[in-house]
Amino acid sequence: MASNNNYAYNATYNHSNASNIHTPYGSGDPYYNESTGFISPHASKKRTSNWVKIGIPVGLVVVAAAVVGIVLGVRAHKSSSASSSGGSSAEAQASQAASVKNEIGMFATATDSQYLLPLYPSTTNTAAYTTPTFNPSNDAALAWPSDPFQPANPSPTEVRTDRPRLIAPSYKWQALPALIKNDPYMKFWNDTIFGNATAYFDLPVVQYFMDGDSGILDNAREIKMRIKAFAYVYRMTNDTKWVDRAYKELQNAVSDSFGPSGDQKWNPTHFLDTAEFTAAFGYAYDWLYDAWTDDQKNEIRQNMIFYGLNRGLIAYNNSDNLFTGWWTNNTQGNWNCVCNGGLTVGALAIVDDDTTGTAKQILGMTIDNAKQNCAQAVTSDGTWTETANYWYFGTTGHAEMASSLMTATGSDYELLTVNPNFWKTGLFHMYVNGPGSLFAYGDHGPNKFSTTANAMLLYGDYFKHPEFILYQRDQHDAPEPWSMFWYNPTVAGAFWDGMPLDHFFTDDLDQWAAMRSSWTDENALYVAMKFGKLQGHQTHNDLDAGDFVVDALGTRWAGELGSGDYRSENYFSNDTQGSERWLYYRKRTEGQNTLLVNADNQLVTAAPQILQNLTSGTTQGSSTVLDVPSDSTALFTGDLTSAYADTVTSWKRGVRLLNGRKQVLIQDDITASQSIMWRMHTNATVDASGTSATLTIGDKKMQMKILNAPQGASFSTGPAQRLSSDPPLIDNQVDQPNPGVTVVMINLPAGQYSLQVLMNPQWDGMSASDFVTPPSVGIDSWTLTSHNAS
Repeated sequence: MASNNNYAYNATYNHSNASNIHTPYGSGDPYYNESTGFISPHASKKRTSNWVKIGIPVGLVVVAAAVVGIVLGVRAHKSSSASSSGGSSAEAQASQAASVKNEIGMFATATDSQYLLPLYPSTTNTAAYTTPTFNPSNDAALAWPSDPFQPANPSPTEVRTDRPRLIAPSYKWQALPALIKNDPYMKFWNDTIFGNATAYFDLPVVQYFMDGDSGILDNAREIKMRIKAFAYVYRMTNDTKWVDRAYKELQNAVSDSFGPSGDQKWNPTHFLDTAEFTAAFGYAYDWLYDAWTDDQKNEIRQNMIFYGLNRGLIAYNNSDNLFTGWWTNNTQGNWNCVCNGGLTVGALAIVDDDTTGTAKQILGMTIDNAKQNCAQAVTSDGTWTETANYWYFGTTGHAEMASSLMTATGSDYELLTVNPNFWKTGLFHMYVNGPGSLFAYGDHGPNKFSTTANAMLLYGDYFKHPEFILYQRDQHDAPEPWSMFWYNPTVAGAFWDGMPLDHFFTDDLDQWAAMRSSWTDENALYVAMKFGKLQGHQTHNDLDAGDFVVDALGTRWAGELGSGDYRSENYFSNDTQGSERWLYYRKRTEGQNTLLVNADNQLVTAAPQILQNLTSGTTQGSSTVLDVPSDSTALFTGDLTSAYADTVTSWKRGVRLLNGRKQVLIQDDITASQSIMWRMHTNATVDASGTSATLTIGDKKMQMKILNAPQGASFSTGPAQRLSSDPPLIDNQVDQPNPGVTVVMINLPAGQYSLQVLMNPQWDGMSASDFVTPPSVGIDSWTLTSHNAS
């Protein structure tokens, strides 16, 4: 939803995707790019709007021409005529599943050009769209062989002798060509990686750019992205031009023209930068080990130690008293994962060549620390403690670290299992995505570049949840080198077959719900609402108890503004009530889709309580077309009184689906001693008239109605900007403008109300008489059937 001025940036910064950017944020924005595989639509799809910005996942925007246009074309989807072979052996099942997969090809036929999510054909294929499963096989053309490296007593400092050792051991490289030949996904990813590497090859080396408090993290992740691609293509072709090109990036990253001299070059004061550079050098050293000269190995190793690993020791010991290792202490979030992950990767790459002992010291610190911090960033229900977008950064760091430890030393040392609920984070990622992309509450984070959701492939394989793999393999960010080795090609079925439409996340820290009408219909209804605490999110959250998003008809109607300017003064100061972070509109309560009382921010001490989370239990079957039963529904209610303890006697908010998941009711039962304002941010054009409003995006419409309207209640609209009564910003600071965003409002004086807002997307084929007007029911009396027509 946010515009392209989230960040101040250097227009001359030479990021990979600087030209011809395909993004609704506008051209020339370096903060919304990554290595990607975009499946070009095979037919022109009429979009609901050419400017909608709600819900676009930051950093997940496609660059079709500049990066991957070389290799991307129409992906034909062939109807499968295969039937079950009836074979009883596991090998027969695996062979049959592989035949079906090759016959049908990739399940998604295109990538939505606006929300970057896979588009599925409206069809039923009982041979391919089956319950998610694995079909183990001993056939080297269908499955990975077993790793010959099986140490009896794994140790972090006792590594395999063959190279590579990080993520992709030599036995996997040997098996890879046959698997690519027999798996349409692996072939597509391989082609895309080659295309990306080719595009990167002719670009200048990454130019140094210090982005204020965000440091040189973009530089580090872009170099890491390039190194991965160059190293992959070298190992697939043995063409040393890719080694030479990778070496240019490594030399540049330690050159006199790249930042300050001395051991501050990789910006350890913002240690994420140091960690990502260390990881990039580690992957280069390991994956290209056989191609480097002894002098090059020594140079790469010494630079990694001086600028990276040694700074890691200083950070852990605080030996320079600069506290660059603050993230080692009680930091359950992406910082701990990325920093420990990068140091671990670098140390593993050189540990047996390092005569200084630095790498061994690092490995003696990072693993236990990550288990105490990084692995605890997933709550008891699977939610990432920060935000839906920061899940990407945290899980990428965690997965790279765990995978590298397993392949290099034979164990993850319980990094994957020390938190017994970690596996649930795959469900979190699936449910936090709707047809309008992420329920992107809180901060979005910086550019992703080498960061993807491909940890889903590793987690799905390790935790034996094939639905995670099947979900991620169709996503636009799947094609990159890690996918080639984390993907289990014996996976089969459709992720949506048997997948519940609703899920409730009930940990006290997060408390949120996701409801939908389909997993595979781009026009489906999707509603998500969150309660949860307003502290404990690594200072990436908003003051947003009661916040929600709504998708329908292929667009997002109620959406998130996302990050403020990370370079704003005191943006990350703290999460106390008086924090200056809460001065910025996008972080204030008024910048969220919730109730505003007395025009004040919510209390950071809010501790909402879930009252009910009920569902009819509807699951999707094997078909991509779901005929939703008329009594299918879900509801989520909570007591949010504590968000406004001084001015609110009681506040209960609820959301429910009506009429076979075609309508949405949002209700607030509230008693307040000060004025009340209902707020919702939208990219729609809004025509408000009394207790009704019509929202229009392109040729799509949604009607909103205030049911049983309290006296004086009516819809009004306003700009997404600070209220006149807001406290002033810090001197010389400004809020980002939010062009194209309208706030739908309902204003009420102090009092006791049941404020009921009905949302009716105008579905094709539905007449006015097909919509229901539910009875008025207090939230405490809601049941699955309480709003049925009498």
